[in-house]
Amino acid sequence: MKPVRSEFWHSDGRRLSGLSTLFLLAPFFAVIAFVFIYPIVQLLVISVTEPHPTLDNYARVVGNPVHARVMARTLWTATLVTALSVILGFPVAYYMSRAKGAVAALVAVCVILPLWSSVLVRTAAWSFLFQRNGLINSALMGLGLTSQPVKLLYTQSAVVIAMTHVLLPFMILPIYGALRSIPNDYTRAAAVLGATRWRTFLEVILPLSLPGVVSGSLLVFLTALGFFITPALLGSPQEMMVSTLVSQQIREVLDWPFAAALVGVLTLFVTLLAVVFSKTLRFDRLMGAAS
Repeated sequence: MKPVRSEFWHSDGRRLSGLSTLFLLAPFFAVIAFVFIYPIVQLLVISVTEPHPTLDNYARVVGNPVHARVMARTLWTATLVTALSVILGFPVAYYMSRAKGAVAALVAVCVILPLWSSVLVRTAAWSFLFQRNGLINSALMGLGLTSQPVKLLYTQSAVVIAMTHVLLPFMILPIYGALRSIPNDYTRAAAVLGATRWRTFLEVILPLSLPGVVSGSLLVFLTALGFFITPALLGSPQEMMVSTLVSQQIREVLDWPFAAALVGVLTLFVTLLAVVFSKTLRFDRLMGAAS
């Protein structure tokens, strides 16, 4: 099916001209340019012009083993969070797409409600759970699984678990949208042809839901790359991620050029990743729309 183009229309049904459309979109693009594009460009300029025109700041990012490990740890953490989000989020999204009435509304509220609370609040809650005398350690010792508190706080595991919890709705909702766009006739046709429920899921539902999975994975992965609050509160200096390193360079070391180079490397990676996905998948399919 040919994708439908989004266009602006008059109330009487006449299509707006290109100039009128540009006028309506100008405030949006002005805000994006001021709060996003301009600061990024300024940082990129600083990274190659201070203290003098040079690429030494970028050489420090890739040449220093410590900084290289921070970059690798950030990529690995984002990958783990994305994988866990897919594993935990797909069943929830599938159940949401099949549930009806009050049950569907309850599940949707449980998924969306965490988005109404601050990331700081949710991270602080996890810090209380992971404490030596927190609920998790108390339960482990109460069940006799451990004889003493286990170190949970200030570990990479704590960071991954908390980040997965925070970003899980961003995985569930795109997958839910893709699953809802699958016509019920497809599953009925598969059943008529003799396919079992498991085979119908593997050969019909799962392939058609992949655009939602890819969309959610991209959203979670890119967000996890720049996550700051959760790694800063639950991680340790040995588990530092790029966002924490950038904050340290700006606030403590006052090395703005190196911090800008870190941002430049991260921006380049994110841009390349987005371009690759945009070339391999159409935008409407990426967002889970039916074609």
